[in-house]
Amino acid sequence: MKVVQWLLPVAVAWWLRQGGAHTMAGDCATKCGDVDVPYPFGLELHCARSQEFFLNCTTEGNHTQLLGANGGNIPIRNISVEDATMVVSVPEAYTCYDPDGQATVSREVALDLSSYPPYRFSDTRNKLTVLGCNTYAFMSDRDGTFVSGCRTNCNHSIDWANDTTCSGLGCCQTSIPKSSNGLKILDIRIRSLDGEDKEACGLAFVVDDRSFNISNRKFPTLKEVGKSSDLVLDWMVEWDVTCKNVSLKQSGYACGNNTDCHDFPNGPGYRCSCKPGYNGNPYNRSHGCQDINECKEPQVYPCHGKCRNKLGNYTCDCSFGKMGDGKVSCQIAQWVVLVAVIIMAFFFITISALVFVTWRRRSKQKNFRRNGGELLKHHRVQIFTEAELAKATNNYNDSNKLGEGGFGSVYRATVAGGTMVAVKKPKDLHKSLVKGDFQHELEIVMQINHKNVVRLHGICLETRIPLLVYEYISNGTLFQHIHQNASTILRSWKNRLRIATEVAIALAYMHSCAEPPIIHGDIKSVNILLDQNHSVKVSDFGTSVLISPEHSHIIATEIQGTLGYIDPEYLTTGMLTIKSDVYSFGAVVVELLTGKKPTSFITKSGESINIIHYFISSVKDKTLSDVINFEVASEDEMERVGLAAEIATKCLDQSGAKRPVMMEVAEQLTRINQEHNNSVEEENKETESEVDKENL
Repeated sequence: MKVVQWLLPVAVAWWLRQGGAHTMAGDCATKCGDVDVPYPFGLELHCARSQEFFLNCTTEGNHTQLLGANGGNIPIRNISVEDATMVVSVPEAYTCYDPDGQATVSREVALDLSSYPPYRFSDTRNKLTVLGCNTYAFMSDRDGTFVSGCRTNCNHSIDWANDTTCSGLGCCQTSIPKSSNGLKILDIRIRSLDGEDKEACGLAFVVDDRSFNISNRKFPTLKEVGKSSDLVLDWMVEWDVTCKNVSLKQSGYACGNNTDCHDFPNGPGYRCSCKPGYNGNPYNRSHGCQDINECKEPQVYPCHGKCRNKLGNYTCDCSFGKMGDGKVSCQIAQWVVLVAVIIMAFFFITISALVFVTWRRRSKQKNFRRNGGELLKHHRVQIFTEAELAKATNNYNDSNKLGEGGFGSVYRATVAGGTMVAVKKPKDLHKSLVKGDFQHELEIVMQINHKNVVRLHGICLETRIPLLVYEYISNGTLFQHIHQNASTILRSWKNRLRIATEVAIALAYMHSCAEPPIIHGDIKSVNILLDQNHSVKVSDFGTSVLISPEHSHIIATEIQGTLGYIDPEYLTTGMLTIKSDVYSFGAVVVELLTGKKPTSFITKSGESINIIHYFISSVKDKTLSDVINFEVASEDEMERVGLAAEIATKCLDQSGAKRPVMMEVAEQLTRINQEHNNSVEEENKETESEVDKENL
């Protein structure tokens, strides 16, 4: 039995085809059951653009369906104005066989759209689908201009529950051919190849390939036939003109605002679509295509930055500090990375600097308290800050370095008021070497006011080992005058005797006039300064008060080049006494008389002898004239040189108990110096008297 299905009704109103009702009234229904009915379609004549778009909404019992008008009974499942398609439900062709292999029931389907110009079978969405074993189906147009089909292969029933597409096993598919004017007629026929599969059925139907899922179908039996499947139709709003032609007559143009016109690919006719960035019904002139606010639909229109909606489009700018296409992705800009690195580095440096400054400040405060700053700041002691002395010495620049000893280095500095001072910066000794009660002794030292002692100007307590600040003496050291400068002041015995006497007086003052006695601990020619008048200034006497007696031997072993001045008894016992200064003074007198360093050696009879031992033996052997390095004016002067040498020999005794005290030494040298001055005065008077007699 052959069934011909007419999909859509014939024309009932000629004036509708002439465009007499191109707009949709505000009271038109737009839904039939679950199916939307958008313009240009309508459920009433005045709501449709033309008769071809007039549809009928019917209700039977509780079931509502959308049908073609004027007797058309093909259900419409969906209408889309976006892609101009319509999904309709059409019968499936089938054939079934009895146990004898004879066809019992069958149906062929003829689909004809020739009387309905707007519609074509979609050659992009539909496929001929065949189900069954060894079943062949084909489709053709009525004139036989094309024939296309496919066959299935199988020997038994197939379960497609786990399949999604046809594989050829019990199911096959083929596409609908394209036509220059669009395909409007399809005849579907189905056959069994050999009829061996008894009591079986075969199905053939044109179906929407997008929605078709083989897993939803069962192998065809007599119970499964007689159903319908969804087929897709393409439709055009106008079918006899192109976009180019219709745009010239604006009165009949179907596309609304913000739309594009598209020619139908298979023959004349056109469709409308919203421009990119707009959505809605492109055929509704009043409320058709509206701008899409892409910023409110980030899942559809991605934006990884700052979104701004525009008519028909949107912009997406990467946020500050990022670069790239915001619609695709945004990456951190290189300059941001650079700035971040700089900021982190600056932050780290700043934090480090703050930590260092805080640590330095607390360290200074700790040193100040530990070194007795709270006690000394209430006494007549000038206290300098570490920063003041660093600035005054140009950060202890070598150009300001005056000398270096075992305890530390001395730098020239200019403090507030333009006063020149000498800053002694000690070596970084362990804090256990610093006497705990040195503050009291230091205060006593700072009260010393003697013409032959370098005045201690002040102290800095912010360092671990306090910095000592002395008055500045500009004429160099006795060491320089003896060994480096070939000084003219040492050519005469008188000046040498005066220097030795002034040194003895200074030491006697520290040993006898201070309570407790102040032990210098490092008497040597380097620590004996000469001012502009060549008067003696004993320096570095404050060093001893900063060193704990029990650790003094450690310092002594570190004083390179001064071993010749150190008391051998002190090196043995580690005990620093006033007699230690006496021995050192004796070594200075030997250096002053011989012009040789106390560590020097004399070769005699092929044997090397230390200058001090050689000097002592020369005094005993009365051969002192072989040792001294200056000219003696007379026997009387040589006798006084011998007296001074004997005093030096006593000072150099290996036993500290046998050495004289400095007060005694100073008195003896003062007496010798006075006798020398008196002798010189008498000689001058005699010379003047002889000159007067000659003049007479």
